[in-house]
Amino acid sequence: MSELDPSATSSGNAAEPPVPEVPGLSPDTSIDLLAAALRRDAADLEIYVTVLTRSLADALPPESLIVERKRSMSDRLAGRPGTVAALTVSLDDRRLTLALPHGHPQGEVATVVRGVVLSREPVALDEWVTELATALSLRARSDARARAALEKLLLGE
Repeated sequence: MSELDPSATSSGNAAEPPVPEVPGLSPDTSIDLLAAALRRDAADLEIYVTVLTRSLADALPPESLIVERKRSMSDRLAGRPGTVAALTVSLDDRRLTLALPHGHPQGEVATVVRGVVLSREPVALDEWVTELATALSLRARSDARARAALEKLLLGE
């Protein structure tokens, strides 16, 4: 897709690139569909974050994802990795952090340029997921691995 199609964007803004076409889905696929796929299992937050972490780890380059884990003594004795305490996804100029202090999600979206954080904004889980969907779709336009992540999340493969 070499040209921007204003009708394919979620807001109709010609400056916002459309979500890449995914085989098996209509060209009307939007950021909202990806966001819905990302949040589809959010009922149990711990399982949701674990599944999301695995999906992103499989699909993104290792330097794009940082996972912080909390390990109990039983986790250490059993050789388990522990539970996810926070995850940070860095894509282009966006750094998206989802922390789970005391089981409550706290999202943060930061704009980073050349390693310098220009802005930092706390966001709710739904907004964080939408920001992640947007960042993934933008990356998928130029990165085959990110495109595979997008296809996996949308098609549930």
